[in-house]
Amino acid sequence: MSSQGWPYLLVPFIPIAIALELAHAGAVVTFFASALGVIPTAALMGRATEELAVRSGPGIGGLLNVTFGNAPELIIALFALGAGLHEVVKASIVGSIMGNVLLVLGAAMFFGGWNRDHQTFNRTAASAQSSMLLLAAAALVMPAIYEMVEGSGLPQPGAERVHYDTTVQGLSAAVACVLIFSYVAGLWFSLKTHRDLFNPESEDSDHGEPWTVRKSVLALFVAGVAVGVMSEILVDSISDAASQLGLSEFFIGVIVVAIVGNAAEHWVAVLVAIKNKMDLAVNIAIGSSAQIALFVAPVLVLTSFVLGPHPMALVFNGFELGGILLAILIANHVTNEGESTWYEGLQLLAVYFVLGIAFLVA
Repeated sequence: MSSQGWPYLLVPFIPIAIALELAHAGAVVTFFASALGVIPTAALMGRATEELAVRSGPGIGGLLNVTFGNAPELIIALFALGAGLHEVVKASIVGSIMGNVLLVLGAAMFFGGWNRDHQTFNRTAASAQSSMLLLAAAALVMPAIYEMVEGSGLPQPGAERVHYDTTVQGLSAAVACVLIFSYVAGLWFSLKTHRDLFNPESEDSDHGEPWTVRKSVLALFVAGVAVGVMSEILVDSISDAASQLGLSEFFIGVIVVAIVGNAAEHWVAVLVAIKNKMDLAVNIAIGSSAQIALFVAPVLVLTSFVLGPHPMALVFNGFELGGILLAILIANHVTNEGESTWYEGLQLLAVYFVLGIAFLVA
C-alpha cells in the first residue's frame, strides 16, 4: 500500500462504529470508533475531488478542490450545530485553523527540512493567503470584543451553548457576509487573475490513470454519505464521551474533532514536504486555514439561523481568541521569508502542544 493509502486501513471502523451505535455501546468506544471512521471517508472524498479536478481542467479543478477541501469538517460541524453544540462547533473552527498553521505546517517543515539545510516556497503566494487569514482574524474577534465591552462577557470553555442577544447575532451575520465576500474575491484572485501564482505547472504525476468522471462522482457521493453517517454518530457521542473521559467538550472540539476531519489532507501535506514540494505543503496548510476562517465559519454562522435551537454568535472564549491570534500571527511570520528549516517546524509544533496543554486544563 502506498504512503497515501494508510487511511483506508481504517475502513473497518465504519461498520464497527455503526454497530456500536445500534447496540447502544459505551459512548467512549463509539466516539473513538466513529472518529477513526471519519478519516478514510474524508480521504476518499479528497481523492475523488482530486480525480474530478484532473478531468475538469485547472480552473474548475481548483474550484472543486477548495469547495470540497474541508467538506468533512463542515459536515461534522453541521451535525454538531443541529445538536445545539455551539461551543463544540466554534472550538472545531479554532482547532482547524490552529491545527493547519501550527501542527500541519510545523510537521511539514520539520520532516521536510530534517536532512536539508533549508527549503524554499513561493513567498508571494504564501503571503497572500496569510494576509487573508489576518483579515479573518480581525473579523472573527470583533463580535467577542463587542460582547466584552457591551455585553455579558465571553463564554466559558466548559459551556455547551450560550444564547446571545439579537445585536450580537446580527453583528455575527454581517461579519460572516463580509468574510464570504472576501473568500469569493480570493477565489477569483487565485483561480483567475493570478492563477499562475497559485497553480504552478503541475507536479510530476506519479498518480497513474485518472478515474473516470462517473467513478469520481460515485466515490464522492459514497464518501459524502459515509462522512454524514460517521459525523452523526460522532456528534451523538461527544457529550457522554467527554463526561466519561473527564475532558471538556471544548478540548474534544478544538483538538480531536479538528484533527480527524482533515487527517488525510494533513498527511498529504507532510508527505509532499518530505519530497521537497514545500509550495504545495504551504498551500495545503495555509490555504485550508484560510478556507475554514473565510468560508466554513461564516457558512456555519448563517446556517445556524435555520438549523439548531438558536443562531450561533461568533463569540469565542478567551482561549480560542488567543489560539486564533497566535496561529495567524505566526502564519504571517513564517511565510514572510519564503524559506523554512526543520527547527522552525519544531517551534511551530511546540506552540501547538503548549496551546493543547492549556486547552486540556481549561
